[in-house]
Amino acid sequence: MPSAKRSVEPRRKPRQVRAELTRDRILTAAAHVFAEHGYAAGTTNRIAERARVSIGSLYQYFPNKDAILAELVIRHIDRGVWPQADRLDLSPGTLEQVVRALVRDAIDNHRDDPQLLQIMLQEAQFSGEVLDTIARHGEQRIAQLRNLLARHPDVGVADLDTAAELIVFTVELNTHRVMASSPTAAVEKFETELVGMVTRYLRGPAYPGPAIGHVHE
Repeated sequence: MPSAKRSVEPRRKPRQVRAELTRDRILTAAAHVFAEHGYAAGTTNRIAERARVSIGSLYQYFPNKDAILAELVIRHIDRGVWPQADRLDLSPGTLEQVVRALVRDAIDNHRDDPQLLQIMLQEAQFSGEVLDTIARHGEQRIAQLRNLLARHPDVGVADLDTAAELIVFTVELNTHRVMASSPTAAVEKFETELVGMVTRYLRGPAYPGPAIGHVHE
């Protein structure tokens, strides 16, 4: 694990387009280098070489690779919005489809690079900016889901604030774990089971469900 004493705050925030492009190139190169070589061997020299910048230029933006990884975590979190939420069908009988859309959105946001995701989970240090980003994203996601649950006629839980918080963190934490290391078949099973669990919880205790011992024709 990286030393907790090392700075993970970026050194320079670009103000010009050219500087922003250089910073983006460094981050893109780092993502590839970490995924290909692992975090220990993903040195700043390798990142600079992949980004086609001098090591001095890299250090103008980031003091070390821990700061680079912290910025990659921030970008990963900020990309994880749920744009389809406002377009979902909230008519009676659609609760399972709504929950599946939530779970699938979380899965899709973590599909691209499981190796990099695993490195983020194992190696990233939580700078103040990372923690602020996580908190802001969590608040936005919870508020978005809470608003949706309040409008769906099939939701039977009484405490929507607690329900939204529980669901967001259950989906996010378990999706991170599964997507970092599981094959496709396991991900599909995970989606099915998680959707079923969350749907049953949201319907509440008053939902009758199928009769015990019922045999399908």
